Amino acid sequence: MGTFNANRTGLVFGALLGAWHLLWAALVAAGWAQPLLNFVFWMHLIKPIYVVEPFNALTALVLIAVTATFGYVIGWVFAGFWNWIHR
Repeated sequence: MGTFNANRTGLVFGALLGAWHLLWAALVAAGWAQPLLNFVFWMHLIKPIYVVEPFNALTALVLIAVTATFGYVIGWVFAGFWNWIHR
């Protein structure tokens, strides 16, 4: 197997994690997050105890930025580790 470009891998992981949380923020904004959460818990035989707060744009932006940054770091570290292992 070849090597990974650490920056590109970080960007891909960051974009995926950021997009996933952008989708969650959109579900909260649309009012669909609580029913979805309740359904997922029900499927797993768990009594839902969490309540989704009303949508807040600033909080959503912080969520997306933090998770995208975290995804970038995870991707960058993964690529570095992969390249180190496959030298």
